[in-house]
Amino acid sequence: MHPAILPDVKTARPLVVLDIAGLTGKLLAHAPRIADLADRGFRAPLLPVFPTVTCPVQSTLLTGLPPRDHGIVANGWYWRDLAQVFFWRQANLLVSGEKVWEAAQKRWPGFSTAKLFWWFNMHSSAQIAVTPRPAYPSDGRKIPDLYTKPAPLARTLQKRLGTFPLFNFWGPAADIRSSRWITESAKAVFDAERPDLSLVYLPHLDYDLQRSGPDGPEAIRAAREIDAVAGNLIDHVRFKGAEVVVLSEYGIENVSTPVHLNRALRQAGFLAIQETVHGELLDCGESRAFAAADHQVAHVYVRYPGDIATVRTLLEKIPGVERVLDEAGKKELGLDHARSGELVAVAAPGHWFTYYYWLDDAKAPDFARTVDIHRKPGYDPAELFLDTARPFIRGRIAWNLAKKALGFRYLMDVIPLDASVVKGSHGRLPAQPAEGPVFLSSLKTAARDKVLATDVKEILLSTLAALR
Repeated sequence: MHPAILPDVKTARPLVVLDIAGLTGKLLAHAPRIADLADRGFRAPLLPVFPTVTCPVQSTLLTGLPPRDHGIVANGWYWRDLAQVFFWRQANLLVSGEKVWEAAQKRWPGFSTAKLFWWFNMHSSAQIAVTPRPAYPSDGRKIPDLYTKPAPLARTLQKRLGTFPLFNFWGPAADIRSSRWITESAKAVFDAERPDLSLVYLPHLDYDLQRSGPDGPEAIRAAREIDAVAGNLIDHVRFKGAEVVVLSEYGIENVSTPVHLNRALRQAGFLAIQETVHGELLDCGESRAFAAADHQVAHVYVRYPGDIATVRTLLEKIPGVERVLDEAGKKELGLDHARSGELVAVAAPGHWFTYYYWLDDAKAPDFARTVDIHRKPGYDPAELFLDTARPFIRGRIAWNLAKKALGFRYLMDVIPLDASVVKGSHGRLPAQPAEGPVFLSSLKTAARDKVLATDVKEILLSTLAALR
């Protein structure tokens, strides 16, 4: 580690904030070590902003602002000046507004922050950052690695803990190993640097709940797994004098029916497609209208104002679409920002939106069957599954891995195009508080019956003040 990086002013007690994606009041019944925080402090439902997906909610938690003000309207959006959809960007410069650690730095000179695996984790004003950043050599391989601040921290952590398990962080092999690695890295950073504020993101619950839904034995097993891992981190930092907040961004709801907005728009003549040697590609810049799908929400970008009413009527008639937000609707839900689509579609209960735009699977782009979060013009939860309908799928994986080890090019085309395999999704506002996110604290200082996502920044600041 690099103890000289931070000022040696550590008279205050630290605060560690765990963001456990997908944690709800219902699942806390199967996570006793996490729930134990409420016995010491307090527990309350957390009322999220819309849409209830990772990047907008995290940005609100850290700035206290709704999406209309911090500008993060989804996990990805259409960049009109580039005529491209980009998901999962990492530059913190995209997030407008004062972050919680920036407010703390103004109040308490020498205040230090470690931001570990929360999103928008590159080029922020936090002193320490750790986030996944695979290496992509020119031969086409994808190699697990990290982006860290300071830069040598990536080598230090991976020398101590082993290579970051990227393929257990997302994809068909996603499991508890990535969250376990993150907690161990959080312990290492905490012990070496003792930051005043540690922000730690643990994604494990999200995987199995999207695969199987939130109510079955798989969800209970996943809750117990994250309870053990998070519980170890909680015990570790509390033994060393820290207080702990646990929160989540959303709850996963049961879904059974995928809705293909882009296929409907294509059949109505609004999409433009380019036929290439590796399949059909969505031509956003030439399309009159297309959807950037993100779980249960889709930003629909309409090129010509005169088409907006027609596109809205078309969307409202698609089974599985509950509501289509126009300018008034976006304003009502705090989503009236220039990055938003001219229209925003919201899925009905039990439904979610795919990004699929091809009408024949034989013409799907080659990346559709791979884990490729950056080239797909929308979110694809099917990346959590293997296409077991294809013969010898595991042999295909082994052969590709052998080619990778030998330095040859390979195509890991093992992801299904059957969207019906997905059983859990999110994005809609929760129907009941018990199905939504939670806020737990080891301190009673800011106890309340409910916590608004827009209030979390000030709650954290008041908690930090109580520790000084």
